[in-house]
Amino acid sequence: MIVPVSATVLLLANASFASETPNPSVEAAPGDDATAPVVVSTTAQGAPAQASAAPPPKADPNAITVEAKRRPSPTDPFENINEKSYEVVQGVDKAFVAPVASVYRDGLPGPLRDGLHNVLYNLDEPVAFVNFVLQLKPHSALKTLGRFMINSTLGIGGLFDVAKRKPFHLPYRHNGFANTMGYYGIGPGPYAFLPIVGPTTLRDGIGLFLDRAFVPTLVRGPFKHPAYSIGASVVRSLDYRVEFDDTLRKLNIEAKDPYAATRTYYLAMRQAEIDALHGKITPVPDPSSFAPKTPAVPAPAPAPAPEASAPAAPAATVPVPVPAPAEAPPAPPAAPTQP
Repeated sequence: MIVPVSATVLLLANASFASETPNPSVEAAPGDDATAPVVVSTTAQGAPAQASAAPPPKADPNAITVEAKRRPSPTDPFENINEKSYEVVQGVDKAFVAPVASVYRDGLPGPLRDGLHNVLYNLDEPVAFVNFVLQLKPHSALKTLGRFMINSTLGIGGLFDVAKRKPFHLPYRHNGFANTMGYYGIGPGPYAFLPIVGPTTLRDGIGLFLDRAFVPTLVRGPFKHPAYSIGASVVRSLDYRVEFDDTLRKLNIEAKDPYAATRTYYLAMRQAEIDALHGKITPVPDPSSFAPKTPAVPAPAPAPAPEASAPAAPAATVPVPVPAPAEAPPAPPAAPTQP
């Protein structure tokens, strides 16, 4: 088959262009004739242009970082010392008190644990009675006295809280010398966080000392013995730890600032208790309302738009002839038919 001169020139030009351009892609649609050109798109460098990535933002060397320091609360002038005491107490609680309290809660039978709880509360009734008298609340004082007499007799020394059930309906009402001082206008004084005692104030610390000394001084006998004081203090601590475990967890573990949350909750609770003696209802903040430790993660900022790259060189269009398919041989002549 003889190739025309024009086709030969085009093939040589195509070969020369292919040697200078790396691996161009050539596509030909089936059925095209020999003179149909195929468009080959390349850039000046033989590869498609890519958008360059935006460089990361550089930190400003002249930026000034300011760290705000928490100002001491007016009610907590010894905040630095109290916060250190809080950290030490929390370490002891995590390593020792909490595990022992878990054993006390899960190891002792429920009726026995409830009996110890009732005995301790029953021993607080004489203190509550005296303070209701000092607050000039005879009706509440008589209810407290009746509750103490019922539980000490029918309740077998306070093991069973019979007075809160039918037909008496006399629930336990806490009262103490700190409440009496607050009732008559004595302020709480400076806040403190003490080992063993926990959160307290000057007024509440004095009141707690008088509460604990009242029964041993008045009754004497076995209540004056150190074994009673130590044993009662240990059981009170474990009972308190179990009763307020959920509240302590929310304040000490889940709050953003556990120390400040504990202080705020304690002071609000004590003020609400004293306001209740005046017939005023003061809401106490829910421990779970304090800010959590892990704030919500903000949505990431959108990525900056990439910079526009230099325009690519115009694509080269090279006509590439496609050889025509070989002609099929002519069909043989049909055999002559017989007359």
